[in-house]
Amino acid sequence: MTDRRDGSDESFTDAAEILRSALAGDSDGVAGAFDAVVDRDGVAGAYDVAWCLAATMVGDDVPVGGWTLDFPGIDEARYDARWVARFLSAYANSDASTGEALFGAALADGQLSECLLTLAGSAVATLRRRRAA
Repeated sequence: MTDRRDGSDESFTDAAEILRSALAGDSDGVAGAFDAVVDRDGVAGAYDVAWCLAATMVGDDVPVGGWTLDFPGIDEARYDARWVARFLSAYANSDASTGEALFGAALADGQLSECLLTLAGSAVATLRRRRAA
């Protein structure tokens, strides 16, 4: 995806299903929804859904480009936390090639499922924080 606001209706629908499961605390539902996307659309489909989740977290009112990652201690963070922070940074900067590289690295490292679960959990935490504000 080259434009940060791109995404098929199906990807947004899948992301909404994942968020509903995550809001309910159903990690099996989140994993199952991602598995269904991969079965239907392959890893590229899971990437599109992850990009939609990043859009949910970053929001619409963020100017494109020029963002830096401010995550003290990122090098000591767990793999999935580092991945989510960097994936969100890629999204905020409309840098799909970095997002794709991160996705591929997590897949190759056998960490993609955990990263996607953490991304969904982070999206839910962001939504809850916004509601409370």
